[in-house]
Amino acid sequence: MKARLPQGYGGGPSNMQGMLKQAQKMQEDMNRLQEELQLREYSAQAGGGAVTAVVGGNKELKSLKLSPEVVDPEDIEMLEDLIVAAVNEAIKKCETDASEEMSKITGQMPNIPGLF
Repeated sequence: MKARLPQGYGGGPSNMQGMLKQAQKMQEDMNRLQEELQLREYSAQAGGGAVTAVVGGNKELKSLKLSPEVVDPEDIEMLEDLIVAAVNEAIKKCETDASEEMSKITGQMPNIPGLF
């Protein structure tokens, strides 16, 4: 007696080849996207525009601009806080963009750590 699999299960070698081709295409698309993301820049401001941070797609700080009025030798702590806030916001924008773009490629695949 032969067991039969429901429609859509199994499918033999041709189905496996199709899945492998899809996985390879997805990997190629993801690699291309990662290269594109590396070239992008993300800007964020803090203190009403007194501090502007620009982060690259690789999450490295590219530039930092300070308005002269925010530089107060008597209040270095506030300036430090504004710099941290601007840099963190720019990195957050970078990560959000990368995640959204990657989800367009992976679709509804479950997020399996270490898979991609």
